[in-house]
Amino acid sequence: MSMAESGPGPLDSTGALDTEDSKLVVLARGALGRSGGTQGAAVRDLDGRTYAAGAVRLDALTLTALQGAVAAALSSGAQGFEAAVVIGADRDDPGVAALQEKSPNAAVHVARVDGTVVESGAGE
Repeated sequence: MSMAESGPGPLDSTGALDTEDSKLVVLARGALGRSGGTQGAAVRDLDGRTYAAGAVRLDALTLTALQGAVAAALSSGAQGFEAAVVIGADRDDPGVAALQEKSPNAAVHVARVDGTVVESGAGE
């Protein structure tokens, strides 16, 4: 399913995110605000636990926000992912590849800074 298609799962019949994925938008926006950067992301693992991160830019380490959230989840024992929200990036973010390496069918939502979701879909 492509990112632009809405099928069963994260979108309701009106095309809006379900409650759990809407929470990820809130968490991603919070991470964006706390980091003071240009990106925020949040993921939900298969157990329903959530992880959020902002982008990291150091001389010794560079991570997109989604890479940071995926890394935080995996380092905490997550076995896979149900969904992710990324703000300030797009479908080409390397964090999407990391997420889908563990969970090829995880939903990925791309949102604007105001939380408006502009792309949603699952899988590649």
